[in-house]
Amino acid sequence: MSVDISSVAGLLPADGTSWEPVTAGESGAVVLHDRDRARYAKLVRAADSGDLAGERDRIIWLGEAGLPAATVLAWRATDEGACLITTTVPGVPADQLDAAALRRAWPAIAAIARQLHALPAPDCPFDRGLGSMMPLARTTVAEHRVQTEFLPVSLQQVPPARILAQLEDQLPQRQRQEETERVVCHGDLCLPNILIDPDTMGVTGLIDLGRLGVADPYADISLLLANARETWPDELTARQADDEFSDLYGIDLDQERQRFYLLLDPLTWPA
Repeated sequence: MSVDISSVAGLLPADGTSWEPVTAGESGAVVLHDRDRARYAKLVRAADSGDLAGERDRIIWLGEAGLPAATVLAWRATDEGACLITTTVPGVPADQLDAAALRRAWPAIAAIARQLHALPAPDCPFDRGLGSMMPLARTTVAEHRVQTEFLPVSLQQVPPARILAQLEDQLPQRQRQEETERVVCHGDLCLPNILIDPDTMGVTGLIDLGRLGVADPYADISLLLANARETWPDELTARQADDEFSDLYGIDLDQERQRFYLLLDPLTWPA
């Protein structure tokens, strides 16, 4: 259930700004921008204030780590809810690029993924590894709150409990892999969260950082490659892009590991 804007409008800066709605967040947040699109505001109910505070802290941390992100301008929390004001990250969301433009931006996207994953994991205070994601998936499935539209189309009619059982079978192996290769992940590294300069095709910033934390790099890689397939015109192009990403990132892609995280992620977004 999304938050009623009118119930938290008093949290917005009292500076006469005219705010316009952008979209409703998956966790019940609403997002607004000012008339000049220079600032964005995210507002949540009081029950979700902790999650929004976590996103605020992640934005600050990533900026201090040297990667391009928004700047936190203001924060306010009351008994009614919370409001986070940030600067606008310039650029075009990568999902708005056509296939030709996305292919030109692809080296920069691979580079930002590698740069993010190269940050010192011990310095990151946030976690989104299997130790937290699997319990969340179990709870979401047990409570029948899985958003099945987030699953691959071929699995949207499969009972989520059956998908979870497949993940449980692989869990010991995936835990061992995570233990040996923990990196700082975006947590939702899909094209809408990567901003691109349409002139240079460089990455101008990463947004929606509420899930940033230390995890297996495939938590990001699986989402990025799967989401890009919605732009590529055919499977041959998609495979070529995967191969290019593999070369640029410096990894031999493990398809089974990709599939594990591609199935786990939809189970961790409770409705």
